[in-house]
Amino acid sequence: MHVSLRFFASVRETLGKSEETLVLPPGTKTVGAVRLLLAARGGVWFDALGEGRVLRTACNQVMCSPDEVLQDGCEVAFFPPVTGG
Repeated sequence: MHVSLRFFASVRETLGKSEETLVLPPGTKTVGAVRLLLAARGGVWFDALGEGRVLRTACNQVMCSPDEVLQDGCEVAFFPPVTGG
């Protein structure tokens, strides 16, 4: 399954990128699982997406919980609770 990832505000600044396309490994089916997968990369990925970090998530531009089930080709976004323009 392929997903498009978008990173906003401080998440984007920490990672140094605003988007990425990812082929998910088998068994990665939710937004929360994608976050754990990315944080497991370590370094700035853990800093931006690790468990202690409060983040909001959206799937296909609709706010969602970590248990949101993904579909092939969907867009997943990560951002802090308050973002500016």
